[in-house]
This record gives sequence, structure tokens and C-alpha cells, in this order.
Amino acid sequence: MDKSASSKPRKVSRAAWLIIFLAAAMVGLAGFYLLGKIYLGGRSRMVINFLRNPEKYPEYEVEALTQCGDAPFLMPSKGFIGYLWDDSFKPFNRHQGIDIFAGTQAGMTPIYTPYDGFLTREEGWRSSLIIRIPQDPLNPSRQIWLYMTHLADAEGNSFIDSAFPPGTKDKPVFAGDLLGFQGNYSGNPARPVGVHLHFSIVRDDGSGNYLNELDIVNTLDPTPYFGFELNAKVLGKSDIPRCKP
Repeated sequence: MDKSASSKPRKVSRAAWLIIFLAAAMVGLAGFYLLGKIYLGGRSRMVINFLRNPEKYPEYEVEALTQCGDAPFLMPSKGFIGYLWDDSFKPFNRHQGIDIFAGTQAGMTPIYTPYDGFLTREEGWRSSLIIRIPQDPLNPSRQIWLYMTHLADAEGNSFIDSAFPPGTKDKPVFAGDLLGFQGNYSGNPARPVGVHLHFSIVRDDGSGNYLNELDIVNTLDPTPYFGFELNAKVLGKSDIPRCKP
């Protein structure tokens, strides 16, 4: 069967390709702008401002060892609770705990035990600790774990107290005990994080071991344990965590 000339595919002109390219670029720029508004606005903007000039924002800070009402945990460190549980400060990320930013240099701001338990520091952990609580104070039928990290400088020099060397297993600790100091260790010396403590409450696997803290489903909302509103889906994006009435 003969094919007419009109049935042949038409070539796209250079001008048309240019229009398509410009349209795609505009869509891409709009997307980046919106992501920036979402992820660099609100809490992220507050964190950046605080780290640049903490003296300007004293109202952001909470004191270490603060206990809110009858909530069981003490606040483990002083600073601005900049990121909350279930926060999203970068695409496709759900934050598993809270980040307390000191507004100081690394190695200066103390970190304390929030609740009585048994501390483990695995071999190879430069900046991390985990505390086993045999009976969850809000649900005594289960065991929970308190994970803390970034207790080292950018090069990985540990700020963990010498009482807890690598390989420490199930050492008793008590509320208010000094654990170490806030740092900026990220695992990559060329890209340190802002000086802070990352804290999360990790579920037990049912056999006496902690689950993978990197998955939020393995962690618990810390709000009722501290008496502060620490759930990002409840607290407004520009609200400062405060002791709940």
C-alpha cells in the first residue's frame, strides 16, 4: 500500500526544540524553588539562623536536665531542638528522633543520661552510645533503647566520656550522669554536620536487641517521654518546642 507524504513523521524544528528545552528548564527551576521553600524554610531556616548567631535567639533554647511535669526523661543536652521526630528536612526523609543544636563549638556542650539504664558502646562506634531501659516507664511490659550520636569532632575524635570506651556492654548509668559532649561528626571529615546531639527512642526486637534506628518505624515519638511537643506532624513548622501544660 502506498504511503502519502502527509503520513511521514514531521521533523521538529530547532525553534521548537528550544521552546521545549526552555519550558523544561522553567519547570525544573520552579521545582527547585518549591523544594527550597519546603526544606530550607520553616525549621531549617530557624536552625541555620540559630547556628549562625545563637546569641540572637536565646528563646529557642532549652536547658539540659530540664524535666517537664511528670514526664520521665530529663533533657539530655542544652540547645535548640531544631528538628523533631517525623520531620522532613530533606526529600524522602523521615527523621527518627530529635536534634538538639548547641550553638557552640564541638566538644563544649555536655550530654547527660536522660533516664536510668544500661549503656552500650559497640566496637567501632566513634560518636554513638545506646542505653537499654529494661522497663519502658510509659509501658513497663516492654524494653526500649535510647540512641545518641554525633559525640565526636569532624575527624572522628570521640567526645564520649572515658568511662565508656568502645566495647562497653550494659554498664549501669543513672539520670544526670555525664556521657560526653556534642560534636559535628558525620563520617565524612569534608562534610561535618552542625554541632548537635541526635537522640532517638528505639524499639526492642522482642529478643533483647535494638532495632535499626535508621527506619522511623523502629522508633517512638519522644513527646510523652519528655513532656515537650516533639512530633513534627503536630508542632507547627516555625514553633519552638515547649513544655506541654
